[in-house]
Amino acid sequence: MNAEVLMRRLLPSLVCLVLAVAACGGGDTGGGAQDNIKVGLIVSLTGNYTPLGSEDKKAVELAVEQVNAAGGLLGRKVELVTRDDKTAPDQGIVAYNQIKGDIDALIGPVFSNSALAVEPLAQRDKMPYLSLAPAQEQVEPIKSYIFVTPALSSMYAERYLQYIQAEGIKTVAVAWDSKSAYSVSGHKAMVALAPKYNVKIAIDEPYETTTSDFSPAFQHVRDSDAEALVFWGSGAPGVTAAKQYVASGLKTPLFLTASQASKLWLEPMGAAAEGMTVQSAIGVVGDHLPDGKQKQVIEQMAKPYQQKHGYPPPQFAQDGYSASLLLFEAIRKANSTDKTKIQQALETMDLITPNGRFRYSPTDHSGLSPEFISVNTVQKGQFVPTDWAQEQLTKTVTAG
Repeated sequence: MNAEVLMRRLLPSLVCLVLAVAACGGGDTGGGAQDNIKVGLIVSLTGNYTPLGSEDKKAVELAVEQVNAAGGLLGRKVELVTRDDKTAPDQGIVAYNQIKGDIDALIGPVFSNSALAVEPLAQRDKMPYLSLAPAQEQVEPIKSYIFVTPALSSMYAERYLQYIQAEGIKTVAVAWDSKSAYSVSGHKAMVALAPKYNVKIAIDEPYETTTSDFSPAFQHVRDSDAEALVFWGSGAPGVTAAKQYVASGLKTPLFLTASQASKLWLEPMGAAAEGMTVQSAIGVVGDHLPDGKQKQVIEQMAKPYQQKHGYPPPQFAQDGYSASLLLFEAIRKANSTDKTKIQQALETMDLITPNGRFRYSPTDHSGLSPEFISVNTVQKGQFVPTDWAQEQLTKTVTAG
């Protein structure tokens, strides 16, 4: 058999082979059409931040279930690869090193200290990374592959200062956890921004995460001319300090940040929480928003979450779900799981999530603005926007 005859006989098979290879590639340089898209999730499932990390996990799992039920991404299923950072930065590094070779992108951790430990590794490996922690240092200065989902600590600080100014308060006390990156960032921003809002910080009171007695701090506030006490803290200190505040009889209003915006704080506080002021992401108070796209996206998460778990999604769950939506949309926009293409798609993102409308850019990897933060009071065990916040949020979500 001569070469020409052999080629004619083999040509149909070669054409079929080329078409099959092309179909498997599908223009997605990140993997074949039959491969799952693998999303890494590192959160605290043991240790002090277990209550936060477990809620993030539930929310990300819900988002994955929903996207897979709708056909997946790029014709492929999304698979979650989860690890526990044990609320410890070194364990966050261990978890990342375990999964980095198997994943297309990363979500987490919720513990700021762990997030800051993982960040340089993800940047080195050019791993698209959506952090669930609000510490400012993650995105200032910009690292090309690092993005933040919660509003930054500085945004919570500025939102409180806007509210404080609107309430006519001139002097405040600030208590902050010197061992928490979130708290340190928030305190630093509040000190820096206070003059802009004509607010004086009369008492500047550091404490440590392990502090169990806040009575000295309350006495310092009592002896000052502070008109409000802003408390920066996550996890156990938020409950301990709030309970001791009630027991102390201190009349200076207590302002708590969004780390307390969940049943994890409300339930142990019980009736003692009534009337306290607590910040939250916009999604926590979705029921109080006017109808529109923002409320629709919040309900897309809140209703099935409530049905599945028996309670509304807390602050931390909002962060995990929002991170998932952002990542899924970036993969769609990139039409690929190529890490560089996902990173580029994230930098052009404009998307409404339960946390608000994100507008990432090459110079902004936080994406949110303080306008998507609510200032609430506790009423009958629920977070309800203050009149000021209700007016501000309505303007924000109807602005288009």
